[in-house]
Amino acid sequence: MSLEQVPASERVHIGFFGARNAGKSSLINALTGQEVSIVSAVAGTTTDAVSKSMELLPLGPVVLTDTAGYDDDDAQLGAQRIEKTRRELFRTDIAILVADAAKPFSETEETLIRLFTQAHTPYVIALNKCDTLEHLPEQLPENAVLTSTVTGEGIGALKEMLGSLAKNDAPECFIIRDLIAQDDFIVLVTPIDASAPKGRLILPQQQTLREVLDAGASALVVQPEQLSGLLQSLKTSPRMVVTDSQAFGVVAGIVPAHIPLTSFSILMARYKGFLKIAVDGARALQTLSDGANILIAEGCTHHRQCNDIGTVKLPRAIERYSGKKFTLNYCSGGTFPADLSGYDLVIHCGGCMRTEREMRWRMRTAVSQGVPFTNYGVTLAACTGILERTLMQNALLK
Repeated sequence: MSLEQVPASERVHIGFFGARNAGKSSLINALTGQEVSIVSAVAGTTTDAVSKSMELLPLGPVVLTDTAGYDDDDAQLGAQRIEKTRRELFRTDIAILVADAAKPFSETEETLIRLFTQAHTPYVIALNKCDTLEHLPEQLPENAVLTSTVTGEGIGALKEMLGSLAKNDAPECFIIRDLIAQDDFIVLVTPIDASAPKGRLILPQQQTLREVLDAGASALVVQPEQLSGLLQSLKTSPRMVVTDSQAFGVVAGIVPAHIPLTSFSILMARYKGFLKIAVDGARALQTLSDGANILIAEGCTHHRQCNDIGTVKLPRAIERYSGKKFTLNYCSGGTFPADLSGYDLVIHCGGCMRTEREMRWRMRTAVSQGVPFTNYGVTLAACTGILERTLMQNALLK
């Protein structure tokens, strides 16, 4: 996979935050050597978040996001723009606080630093427009750098600081690679139906297949109707079978009990860091009352097909499993309500299109408000009665 093909969810997300006219847009253009954002002397030119996927050495593939000024005082839209800027922080891996080097920190900069700290987001302070200073300060905070988009001063140092922070971020996580060994072979069950994307596999299937190959193992990719014949033809059992969650019922009936079985969605919940929370959330289905409000959240936006998993298959499985009728609500894409007080359960998709940081924020948002949080794969495993089996004797929870 080339750098241009790296999905946004797997890139380092760098957000530029600060007051209006601090030079955020100019700095992002100087950092990239491209006109990513519109630059103007008029305060508040950037009115909505603007993102650009690209390669930025020494970091590699990144998403750079230019946000609206956090001090926007427009009577009608200012509060909305500030809220959108704040929400960008939840998907940001590294924040850059851009401040005018010639001015002391205002309430805006202090507020943003508090938000970075509360969100546990690593950040760098770019003291911009340093070319306007008569005297440069002798000492700077450890995480600060003087920059000028006019002279280019500090741009290289800023890149190096970002590269250092990216390397010091969370340890590398795997979808399946740490569960298998060289020369193992894995069976991947990938239904090709009306909801399957034409001409390609969905992202979790691609990522899982790549990690199998990276581990020096082999993969056999089949559709559910081919699985029985394949297993009968094999001389030795596969190390494990990974299936699309919506095929759990059929696949579980075919795969012998001694062969580990799980799904792409369950592996994705583990990869994103919320599998244990998801397991606890799915068990809450049995305790919900008739008419309880469930939020079904999709991480991407797509045209829903007939027999869609989120609006058809999942609700049908839940009703059959619980014997109750619930009130189902939906959200998709980058939208996710910060106030979940009206919901009794959140069921999220695998989250392959959202970053790990954003998925953890969504999970924490629910848990902090006392709302159970789970995902499609874990829910479907519970509804099929094979949840414990798909956790592979709890090996996935360790």
